[in-house]
Amino acid sequence: MVDSQIHTGGSRRPSSAALLAAAALAFAWLGTSAVVAAEAEPAAAAEHGEAEHVDWQAWKAGNQIGDKASLQRGAANFANYCASCHSIKYLRYERMAKDLQISEELLRKNLLPAGAKPTDYMMARVAAADGEAWFGRAPPDLSLITRSKGSDYVYQFLKGFYVDDSRPTHSNNLALPGAAMPAVLSDLEGVKTVVFSAEGESGHGGGKQVERFEQVAPGALTAAQYDSFVRDTVNYLDYAGEPSQIERGDLGIWVLLFLLVFTGLTWMLKKEYWRDVH
Repeated sequence: MVDSQIHTGGSRRPSSAALLAAAALAFAWLGTSAVVAAEAEPAAAAEHGEAEHVDWQAWKAGNQIGDKASLQRGAANFANYCASCHSIKYLRYERMAKDLQISEELLRKNLLPAGAKPTDYMMARVAAADGEAWFGRAPPDLSLITRSKGSDYVYQFLKGFYVDDSRPTHSNNLALPGAAMPAVLSDLEGVKTVVFSAEGESGHGGGKQVERFEQVAPGALTAAQYDSFVRDTVNYLDYAGEPSQIERGDLGIWVLLFLLVFTGLTWMLKKEYWRDVH
């Protein structure tokens, strides 16, 4: 896995009024934190299937494209679990390494397939014909998956696998019923079944409403760890769909700072011109 870290005089005594104000702010912050924590617990329970009526269509990826550590972990996740079948055909390994601040040594050691060069595009290792023979259809390229379907959809898809013995792969998916892709991440998430609500009921997005999940076998990760794994992977796919957005975000900060400074200079110049008039 790629490393998540990038190597690269006297005071006055405050007044009583100030101390009281600080104490009031502290109590207010503690109260707000307690309310947020109390509200977060049932939300987390609902997402992991520990509460009734799991609103899986409300699951959010919560991407942070500026989080380089998350993107590095996502790149490693993709290389280890997705790159055999899925390509990102518009992105070169060297461009990805430069954007995510991954050294060439780590790139060659952890992310490059055998025989590949840093200048190569990220192509699947499995031939399309073999994928179609094994799964019924060739695994799709994922270059634009988050741009076409949305990050939340991909997040829901990767968390939505459940046991379904009627399917050839013995698994199905809440976000994409009848998905040809098997539950390749079950060793991390674990194996689960789903209990649907009464017939005729549906979620707010039109899909089946889930009553609860039931775990059949545990995975190598806890529920929270698996959520983080999926978020990092989706974050990386979001980046891969438009690599320039990282640079654009960094540049935007400098543009805003320039506009603030320019506005201040313009205001000072206006004051100088109008000083004699007023």
